[in-house]
Amino acid sequence: MKKLFLVLFLINFSTLFAQKECEYTTNVTDSIGTYKSTKEFLAHERFFGGSEKSIFFSLIDSGEFPSLNIKIIQKSSEFIPAVCFDTTSKIFFQLENGKVITLISINEDDCGNSVLVDDKNCRILSGYFLFMKDTFEELKNSPISLMRIKFSTETVDYVIKEELISEADQSVFRPSTYFIDYLKCVE
Repeated sequence: MKKLFLVLFLINFSTLFAQKECEYTTNVTDSIGTYKSTKEFLAHERFFGGSEKSIFFSLIDSGEFPSLNIKIIQKSSEFIPAVCFDTTSKIFFQLENGKVITLISINEDDCGNSVLVDDKNCRILSGYFLFMKDTFEELKNSPISLMRIKFSTETVDYVIKEELISEADQSVFRPSTYFIDYLKCVE
């Protein structure tokens, strides 16, 4: 009986610490080069009153420089003011070890798109950010605790949760360890 419990414990323990598999939405190699994009990952979600805000990450490997694609989706019955990415935009990740990692924007001025869906205003903003030199090791070894996004006109802080259960579909995400789990997919 003890052996059975030991075997079950080891199976559960090994699956708990197994590395995440790389899932790509795009994986193309042609005469120009290779382009890979990981599946979108929910990093932040907020439902308050009649408004929703979700932030998704995906990693991009274009053969030259790995980058982070961030997509911000807002929905509200009220007007949604535009926020924009430009060449001065940055993302700062504060790690649990106290270090701060900076990603720089490669976007020209982009304020996203606004659409009307089921009598709700929706705004979708997408941006691409490059990793600075020598930041991979830090991101692979320490979880994220805070994300600061510097838009063209304002700066917003987001607390990154260890575990996030999506209110939209009840899926479970672990955004604090996103880079630990998935950065290997674009190295």
